[in-house]
Amino acid sequence: MKLSQTVLGVTFANPTILASGIWGITAASWRAVARNGAGGVTTKSLWLKEHKGHPNPTIISTDHYTLNAVGVPDAGVEKARAEIGDYMKVPAEGPERSRRVPLIANIIADTVDHYGLIAEEIAKLKPDFLEVNISCPNVEDEFGRPFACSVGDASAVTKAVKAVSGKIPVFIKLSPNVDSIGAIALACAAAGADGFTVINTVGPGMAIDLKSRMPILANKVGGMSGPAIKPIAVRCIADVYRATEGRLPIIGTGGIMTGEDAIEFLLAGASLIGIGTGIAYRGASIFRLVCEEMEAWGKKEGVKTVGELVGGMHKAVRSM
Repeated sequence: MKLSQTVLGVTFANPTILASGIWGITAASWRAVARNGAGGVTTKSLWLKEHKGHPNPTIISTDHYTLNAVGVPDAGVEKARAEIGDYMKVPAEGPERSRRVPLIANIIADTVDHYGLIAEEIAKLKPDFLEVNISCPNVEDEFGRPFACSVGDASAVTKAVKAVSGKIPVFIKLSPNVDSIGAIALACAAAGADGFTVINTVGPGMAIDLKSRMPILANKVGGMSGPAIKPIAVRCIADVYRATEGRLPIIGTGGIMTGEDAIEFLLAGASLIGIGTGIAYRGASIFRLVCEEMEAWGKKEGVKTVGELVGGMHKAVRSM
């Protein structure tokens, strides 16, 4: 099965990409992920100015889920310029030359105006896509309800980013923690969004230490990722694809562990597959492993290209 995908004019050797998070902080880490088979990489969330995040402990993992309350720390736009600038320099020779896979720059802010300002600065660095994080659930104590929870707020952020993004496609990262993710997607589409990332973490959730009887995370709550949230992600991808009639591409994230998981996301409507927490479960080679498993499935099922799977569930339902 041919794995390459071209999305909004950008070609990915395969549909797996590093999702935004703790694994994608530096240019060196993006290159390392690419060497392990990822078709693309996404930066951690980038702020206009330094943002401290939450104190430790910030992460707890089990066999079924991970709770993360890092609080989206970042050194600010100057550090982003240095790391993205480093990554975008394709070496003239050497093993890195073929490993500059497409780069998606994830941005975050506390106000609509600040979203416009950080988008303008990062767009100057010419990433392949901008991904706009309006949906992080573990900073509500600091900034209140995420922008992704309101049609008006989500639309306003989209307009602000699109006004300064130039020709760079803008993907809005949506939250599962809403009554209708399809309605939020439609509002962003009307405001000019070029695509969506579906979903961010679920929750927030909590874990309690049995000995101390206290919450384990210093922030008490955190966003949930990992295998447990995959069914929610599949439903949300399907909802967004259906609401937008498959007109805008979707990066599907949330609980991907295997090639069959990835194919399920494609059938729900995703064009690209984001993997983040899965690295903690299967190691950095998860990108290569997922691709190998997708190819094996495609060969068994007689599927020639990844593209023909996108939205396949919806086509099957309509044919019934």
